[in-house]
Amino acid sequence: MSLHLVPVRYREASSYVRQWHRHLQPPPGQIFAVGAADHEGVLRGVVIVGRPVARYLDDGATLEVTRSCCDGARNANSLLYGAAWRAAKALGYTRLVTYTQEGESGASLGGAGWIAIAERPPRPGWHTPSRPRPSRGSDHVARTLWEAS
Repeated sequence: MSLHLVPVRYREASSYVRQWHRHLQPPPGQIFAVGAADHEGVLRGVVIVGRPVARYLDDGATLEVTRSCCDGARNANSLLYGAAWRAAKALGYTRLVTYTQEGESGASLGGAGWIAIAERPPRPGWHTPSRPRPSRGSDHVARTLWEAS
């Protein structure tokens, strides 16, 4: 099956993430999103890119892939990760990062030329007594930080 890139609006990308993502809901916003469609125009995957979640990465030159998901179409995620990096560079950004959770291989990232740069230990979540926050599905899970190259 041959896939090609298509523009995707936030509402459509969020709907796709709600339907297909294994463990996370759509992010609250985005800078841009890109889709992968088959020859019939059926959306087979999306990638959503936004500001970095970690404050120390939010330097104005860095973006983060906050969600990537597909319906199982072969090579869709690698296609989308590569497209996200090319688009970020075209917009003037100099760095693009994302995370995988423990148990995810990162094969799509490797296929798109990304490099694992750090291992992050599990954290109990973002909730603190002074600022209560609900769990978002990534509490108590180790993560790997990846960077586009």
